[in-house]
Amino acid sequence: MSTQSAPHGLSATLGTWQLWGIAVGLVISGEYFGWSFGWASAGTLGFMVTTVMVAIMYGTFIFSFTELTASIPHAGGPFAYSYHAFGPLGGYLAGMATLIEFVFAPPAIALAIGAYLNVQYPSLDPKIAATCAYVVFMGLNIVGVTIAATFELFVTLLAIFELLVFMGVVAPGFEMANFTKGGWSGADEFSVAALPGIFAAIPFAIWFFLAIEGVAMAAEEAKDPKRSIPIAYTCGILTLVVLAVGVMMFAGGVGDWTKLANINDPLPQAMKIIVGESSGWLHMLVWLGLFGLVASFHGIILGYSRQIYAQARAGYLPPWFAQVHPRFKTPHRAIIAGGVVGIAAIFSDELLSFGGQSLTANIVTISVLGALTMYAMSMVALFKLRATEPNLERPYKVPFYPVFPTIALAGALVCLATVIWFNPLLAGLYAGILVAGYGYHLATHHHRAAQPIAALASETK
Repeated sequence: MSTQSAPHGLSATLGTWQLWGIAVGLVISGEYFGWSFGWASAGTLGFMVTTVMVAIMYGTFIFSFTELTASIPHAGGPFAYSYHAFGPLGGYLAGMATLIEFVFAPPAIALAIGAYLNVQYPSLDPKIAATCAYVVFMGLNIVGVTIAATFELFVTLLAIFELLVFMGVVAPGFEMANFTKGGWSGADEFSVAALPGIFAAIPFAIWFFLAIEGVAMAAEEAKDPKRSIPIAYTCGILTLVVLAVGVMMFAGGVGDWTKLANINDPLPQAMKIIVGESSGWLHMLVWLGLFGLVASFHGIILGYSRQIYAQARAGYLPPWFAQVHPRFKTPHRAIIAGGVVGIAAIFSDELLSFGGQSLTANIVTISVLGALTMYAMSMVALFKLRATEPNLERPYKVPFYPVFPTIALAGALVCLATVIWFNPLLAGLYAGILVAGYGYHLATHHHRAAQPIAALASETK
């Protein structure tokens, strides 16, 4: 692939550092909020167990997923891999699952942006702030991918710096006794009774790493995707694991951690215990903490827009969404379309606030259901392509094959079954979206007749 242009008008300008910035930036908001909902069911120690299990799944998944990304550098990412392996139905299922993951994650992050701003400006409606965030960052993504990716790298570095500052400021008040008190679903000692809470917390451990695979959707815009993407993925997952453990430990050890569960701004509230409400450190955390949320929000907009664009280009969504802006060379219609859905989700309290969980927690869970489906489909596609296309160029091969993809697949399936078990209403809503999408898939077969499987597959080789 040329380093100057990519198929269908996307511009290939992204380097390794920019891709690392996207990989970490897509996910780093998970260090700032969302994960603390897991404490409500699992406790601090139980949730640490959940997080370790999920980190193992993600580690093996990313190494396996990188083989697919390097072999098939396509804006559709998982959609293209499953299309390549299983044809139209496989492409539909993986593509729709990825679309649900990436479209439902941003409204949760936008609500957290609103919550952080509300700490500084109590009179500001968090939902209005969230909507404004959509408008601003959709515009930035439309202006150009190089500008967007450079901005993403900048805010990601600031977000990492702020997490390190947070740990440093609260460290003097850290006590292990605070972290371990009631750490097993409210109990001080582990027992079998803690296991349901540990498994119920899986969606919120996944939130620590959710969407890192979105780098694959920038593959057509990378200068050298077969080299740079594996480096970006490997360094990205290591960065995120270290930060996740550090944030949990320090936030949970400064006081009564139960007061940090079920809120959208656990880090400012944890720091407030140490420095008080009027400290400059707290105000700095609120403002710089926004960089972490902005990094993920901005990066996932990039991810969902490429997914919508790629599926529309292949006839899985209306072709209208496959248009590239003539000046900026970005999929502007896809960017706007995902934003409209996200803003609607922000104001859908009556539809999505049920099951005893907050609107944010439910949006997170729906996004996780899409992610886990896509992870499983990608690993099955990896096994299928190894068997049916042994001569496919693979610049990067997963280490310890088939052990790593087997662990990743098993982990994804166990997590998916667990999330469905503990969230039957949300799982029903998720299934309904898949069924409705499949109805459109069946009704629009003529769109895909102009873009047969062979044509899509040939783009990726």
